[in-house]
Amino acid sequence: MKIAIIGAGYVGLTTAVVLAYLNHDVAVVEKDKNKLNLLHEGKSPIHEPGIQGLLEEVQHTIRFTPNVAEVVPEAELILIAVGTPPKKNGEADTQHVEQAAREVAEVCLPDRHYTLVVKSTVPIGTNQRVAKVVASVFSARGIQGNVSVASNPEFLQEGLALQGALYPDRIVVGANSDAAVDTLRRLYKPILEQTFDPPSEFPRPSAYHLPPMMTTDPNSAEMIKYAANTFLALKISFINEIAGLCEKVSADVTEVARGIGLDTRIGNLFLRAGLGWGGSCYPKDTSALLGVAAQSGYEMPITEAARTVNFRQRAHIIEKLRSVLKTLKGKTVGILGLAFKPNTDDVREAPSLDIIRELLAAGATVRAHDPIAIENAQRALSGKDPFANTNLYFTEDIDALAYDADALVLVTEWELYHRLQLRKLAKQMKTPILIDGRNVYSPAEARAAGFHYIGVGRI
Repeated sequence: MKIAIIGAGYVGLTTAVVLAYLNHDVAVVEKDKNKLNLLHEGKSPIHEPGIQGLLEEVQHTIRFTPNVAEVVPEAELILIAVGTPPKKNGEADTQHVEQAAREVAEVCLPDRHYTLVVKSTVPIGTNQRVAKVVASVFSARGIQGNVSVASNPEFLQEGLALQGALYPDRIVVGANSDAAVDTLRRLYKPILEQTFDPPSEFPRPSAYHLPPMMTTDPNSAEMIKYAANTFLALKISFINEIAGLCEKVSADVTEVARGIGLDTRIGNLFLRAGLGWGGSCYPKDTSALLGVAAQSGYEMPITEAARTVNFRQRAHIIEKLRSVLKTLKGKTVGILGLAFKPNTDDVREAPSLDIIRELLAAGATVRAHDPIAIENAQRALSGKDPFANTNLYFTEDIDALAYDADALVLVTEWELYHRLQLRKLAKQMKTPILIDGRNVYSPAEARAAGFHYIGVGRI
């Protein structure tokens, strides 16, 4: 199948390489010159485990261009995978989606049928809006056109994107056209039936069952995406709220999570207490859902509370530091981890950024380490923060980070940090204080190594 994908961001590029691997003829439109140059060199502009190798493997069935007119006219299926950044009021900004739809409609051939799929995360009703944009362009061109518009939300997890694309839990399609549904069923047939040979780096899970393709109306498909991410965000915020109470009553949240997670109605996933969620999805999607609710005159206090609890976790880390250091002014604090989660260089809405800003504003010196996200963190913290260039240092040497420091704060649970020599680090520090923001370490082992250990909801 000939496919055009608009946008080579996280969703667009992951989708592109997977569909190319499944032997579809894929063309990707990307207008960012830096990204495009990297892609033309065969290099991935995003960090995602396995994507560079798969990109190299599918070079013969994928191409990249800045020109919509070069690839859309001959395509059967067009996927819109551009960004939907939040507006100041929290709503998702769909201007890039609408612009992509407009550019597509301007080059569609009048005698061909196209399926136009919105894969970006968009507010409820965007499918209808895109259809109107396309119809408006066709009217201005004086043609009738033949485009079916469908919604196909993505559920990829950064760090596990390729596994999620190859072995999804489900595929959701929202469309009012049988032709669009049939086209998407053909597109995903190798995944729905698992007839492809798995990449060597991503073998098929032994207990994996064939995924269903759920078809529904466009509004429900758009809502499914927001509802899924909001529910997962709620679950994380719930266990973090329980962790706060555990600290008050001397209970261990890891034991509590294990106990309730064994209940099959609850399950153990997303029950890890810590610093909460960040990244490009949960903060933006919960905010956007509240924006949709506000427009509809509907209150969502549970979603609002989940956001409050989540961002409060970052403030709690500062409170924990103050409780043991008494003052932050003049203290040196090492930050372990800058990305919002392991296996990505994404620092969007990362807890590390808020914690660093608060420490700097309080007069502390901050040293920060991350295996791959330093450059993005430097970019995020530069120019906008009046404290950013005074007492903030980035280092690739964990020993240098710990030397003569007053405290360490583990923010991102990179595998590298699981293997730290705690006893060695403790001896290098001025005051061996460890704030474990992800409950990576055993409190007993950390204390035996010489640390004053403080976790989240731990005894």
